[in-house]
Amino acid sequence: MEKKKNVAYFSKYLLLFALQGIGFWAVAQTNVVKNPADSTTLPFTAPDDNSVIPGAERMNAWLPLIKDKQVGLVVNHSSLVGQRHLVDTLCRLGQCMTRIFAPEHGFRGTAPDGEYVQEGQDIITGTPVVSLYGKTRKPSREDFDNVDVVVFDIQDVGARFYTYISTLFYVLEACAEYNKPVIILDRPNPNGHYVDGPVLDMRLRSFVGIAPLPIVHGCTMGELARLFTNENWIRQPHPLRLGVIPCQNYTHHTPYNLPVKPSPNLPNMRAVLLYPSLCLFEGTTVSVGRGTSSQFQVIGHPDFPRDSFWFVPHRNSASLYPPQEGWVCKGYDFTGIPLSELRSRDKIDLQHLLNYYALFPNKDAFFRADGYFDRLAGTYSLRKQIEAGATEAEIRATWQADLDAYKEIRRKYLLYPE
Repeated sequence: MEKKKNVAYFSKYLLLFALQGIGFWAVAQTNVVKNPADSTTLPFTAPDDNSVIPGAERMNAWLPLIKDKQVGLVVNHSSLVGQRHLVDTLCRLGQCMTRIFAPEHGFRGTAPDGEYVQEGQDIITGTPVVSLYGKTRKPSREDFDNVDVVVFDIQDVGARFYTYISTLFYVLEACAEYNKPVIILDRPNPNGHYVDGPVLDMRLRSFVGIAPLPIVHGCTMGELARLFTNENWIRQPHPLRLGVIPCQNYTHHTPYNLPVKPSPNLPNMRAVLLYPSLCLFEGTTVSVGRGTSSQFQVIGHPDFPRDSFWFVPHRNSASLYPPQEGWVCKGYDFTGIPLSELRSRDKIDLQHLLNYYALFPNKDAFFRADGYFDRLAGTYSLRKQIEAGATEAEIRATWQADLDAYKEIRRKYLLYPE
């Protein structure tokens, strides 16, 4: 039934697009959203039901904005219109696409974690592919040759260290630098129902922490784009011409199941919801299940003193070099936690980290020696607090003032009810 509804919805806007080609454009029951970063207005149609409609599927709102233009697309495998990729959809409509910009994991979402994305050509459409996860992570002037407008459509999961946020940041900055308009096709944030964690200390700025956000930022990509732009967190030699196509029927407390896994090591909704809490373990020697089928749903280490649960990581297509590869990792299994329980939580679960460290026998070997934990946490203090035996309440008290200040900033750029 749902598939038939999506097909009918998509077909309706294909018809509208065809009508536009012969000089007619109709938008039923038009509403308007003004973007404070731009004087343009964005029309959208009233929904037929209460299902969440991502920005990409609201084709009547954004197709007119790219008509007769050469388009650069920042997309990956999550960039879907119904069951079809955005690039394939535009190709069928005859839209001129001159560049595809590929983030971490690649344009079609198949590259393993950490592997550089190669440049080349999309074998389906023939469009040149520019890597934003290789030698450079920001488009150059040459990359924007023959590009009139940039369209950004990537699914985020709501955590500061998820690198698609950094890709968004650099794309916005490049568009401001080279005076290119950018359109964000917004998508729901599956962890958008809360805001938590230390705000990034900018001395630790990196590709897993590009801007002064808390670990769980509580924004969609469209809201982040508005925040980055209007708070002048990106450099703007030219005022950025930004448009956001909002989702429909979405609030920050709307449960949303992602139609595809957002990256190779977030295989299901449980992993997506646990990710903000468990990713801090990536800064330790503890495995989070890379190299298994339960990534970000288990934690374990060969030296852990309890063995009621264990797993053995092996390299696979999602992780070529998983931590603790081939070793029996003992720890905890979170695969049985109901999704409803995870969605009801409004804080990062620090107890996983505090309890595991307390039981870990060789504490000098717990945190990675390269300082990666501090970059993920976004602060130098969390690691020191854990080592000193601070309680969760004591830790939270030290980041509350910055978190409250961030929430006030965030509130100005929200597109959806909280």
